[in-house]
Amino acid sequence: VVMAYRVVNKRRHVGLQQLSSFAQTGRSFLGPVKASKFITDAECHESMLISSTVRLLEGLDLTCAVGQLLNEAVQAQNGTYRIGTSTLLFLVGAWSSAVEECLHLGVPTPAIVSVMSEGLNSCIEAVVSLQVPIYNVFDHMDNTSTVYKLETVDVSLCPFLQVPSDPGSLQEKHDFKDAASQLLSVYSLSGRHVQSPKLFKTQAKVETEKNTPRALQHSRYTDSFCRKSALTHSRHFSRTEHSPWISRPDGFLEQCGSTPKTWRCSDLVELAVGLSHGDGSSMALAEAAVRLQWQSVRLQQVNSVAPFVFDLSRLLTCCLPGLPETSSCVCSGYVTAVPTSSSALIKELQDQPFRVILIEGDLTQSYRHLGFNKSGNRKTELDSGKLPGDSAEELWTKSVMQVLVQFDVNLVLAQGNVSEHLTEKCAHSKRLVMGSVSGNVLRAFAEATRAVPVAYVTQVNEDCVGSGVSVTFWTSPHDTDRNDRMAILLKTEGINLVTAVLTCPVSAQMETKEDRFWSCVHRLYHALKEEKVFLGGGAVEFLCLSHLQILAEQSINKESHACSGWLPDSSSWMASSLSVYRPTVLKCLASGWHEYLSAVMSNTATHPSAVEASTFIQHHVQNATNSGSPSSYILSKYSQLSGGVFHSGVSDNLALVPRVYDTVTPKTEAWRRALDLVLLVLQTDSEIITGLVHTQINSQELDGVLFL
Repeated sequence: VVMAYRVVNKRRHVGLQQLSSFAQTGRSFLGPVKASKFITDAECHESMLISSTVRLLEGLDLTCAVGQLLNEAVQAQNGTYRIGTSTLLFLVGAWSSAVEECLHLGVPTPAIVSVMSEGLNSCIEAVVSLQVPIYNVFDHMDNTSTVYKLETVDVSLCPFLQVPSDPGSLQEKHDFKDAASQLLSVYSLSGRHVQSPKLFKTQAKVETEKNTPRALQHSRYTDSFCRKSALTHSRHFSRTEHSPWISRPDGFLEQCGSTPKTWRCSDLVELAVGLSHGDGSSMALAEAAVRLQWQSVRLQQVNSVAPFVFDLSRLLTCCLPGLPETSSCVCSGYVTAVPTSSSALIKELQDQPFRVILIEGDLTQSYRHLGFNKSGNRKTELDSGKLPGDSAEELWTKSVMQVLVQFDVNLVLAQGNVSEHLTEKCAHSKRLVMGSVSGNVLRAFAEATRAVPVAYVTQVNEDCVGSGVSVTFWTSPHDTDRNDRMAILLKTEGINLVTAVLTCPVSAQMETKEDRFWSCVHRLYHALKEEKVFLGGGAVEFLCLSHLQILAEQSINKESHACSGWLPDSSSWMASSLSVYRPTVLKCLASGWHEYLSAVMSNTATHPSAVEASTFIQHHVQNATNSGSPSSYILSKYSQLSGGVFHSGVSDNLALVPRVYDTVTPKTEAWRRALDLVLLVLQTDSEIITGLVHTQINSQELDGVLFL
């Protein structure tokens, strides 16, 4: 559908148009409710289901220069933070359109680059007031306290408003007094703690359904995000009360009055709920993984005073497509999938402690490490001892079996490939050989079993062999995935390794489920690492929008001191140009935030149309600017929500109101990368897309119509 059109210069603005086109494909990935897409290969006609920006760009044809720049920006964001790529992609498109609007209005390119860069920097400085510090979330892990149940908490992601759908969705935190007995435990999606996978599969589901009210059970299967906000026409939105909050010198917030109160987050479950962003099931697994790792580290470092650091290298996933989603859980140890043909061997070795050796590399006859140079005039002992009829593979297998028998080894973990012939031989002698084991897993088992990884089996001696490892079925041997595999659990006492087992009945959604889990994990990781988060739910973007609106109004008033403070050290021509064009450019930059908030509200179905969402946003922007302090306006809305002003169903107890949080650095870096990319394409559009020859063409030449 053609919504609008305008005249553009195709020769100069092709790059910006391409950025906008690429960004539109990922619009549905913004916000907590993501709509999956099918990508079809034009040649082989194969389809792939995706629901993330990274997967989307992997499936698109990005052979043009602008597409490659966009892909590099997204990959850089994903490689560093693993989150924020959808925000980056959307803002690239929104700001590309904003820059095109500036060009259409005749704003010079230097003025666009200068004002937009300064405007974004000013926004990043302004949103510091919405940072919430994280204090000692692990100090009260053993205490019983009221927490939010991740699967049932419903938050409305309208700007700076969060309304829980049901106070009954709050439950008591589990008591973690006996940490030693829980180290090898399993955490299910429902948050219940069980002692074994078998108990998890049988009792947990029955007890959960029995203890859950019927109304709450029904609400789990309803779409909680398709509820229209009832606060659009509330008279309370027009009030301009003085905010009870002040900004401290360190950038955090403090409440004025007789009893000062500092905004902080000191509970892990509260933090996980705030960072779940609509994906409670994945965040429940991520939060359980943090707990298991914290318990493991605490047992190993009983007298240590060093703070706990969430180690992503000790967390891995095991994907089992075809199994019901309720089987997803988090375990301490190494869970991996093996062929069902190994079930007989696992039954014989089950729950028996045995010895292990670790191989750094392939376990094959032809494997040589990178620094190995075989001399042509020498023969190894194995080569010189060949007998008629014995192949090199057979001789090598016999030598490996001799080493395993000599040191009584029943388990071999190899980082690379494993010889199939050797695997069969070991199975006959009741020995388990596993390949493609990551280096982090090998290091975890080396620490727990005191084994020493080696490059070749011939290097094994008594000091290299570890002990105390046991193997068991993670599920019943009859529960297999789509690839006819079953899951087993390798564990040993004191191992600092956590596996998140992800199951999904639809194989096409398995990759999406794994991506969403890692997104939740990285949100928690960055929040715990930085020890601070943003107030979420659109509050940060709303503050940027309001802040730019105020700056634009100040720039219109030539007598404003704020306007004069913006002028950089430059020529009088440049200064006068910035003064003239600053309001226009700031409003175009702000339009990106406006479009962002409108898209989030539309995706979450809080407003049925973009027009209503835009009206809602503009109404609050006007109120915030009239108040003189947008940050105080936002904080007052949080305070009023806590007191039950906006919604009769909200509890008066502040501790029962879940808040939405955002990570700090990943979000702001996504903003910077998005604007840097747009300004790069703006400044080098002619050189990248059309070549140097076309730069001499009159910029006012119009030769086409762009439909938006």
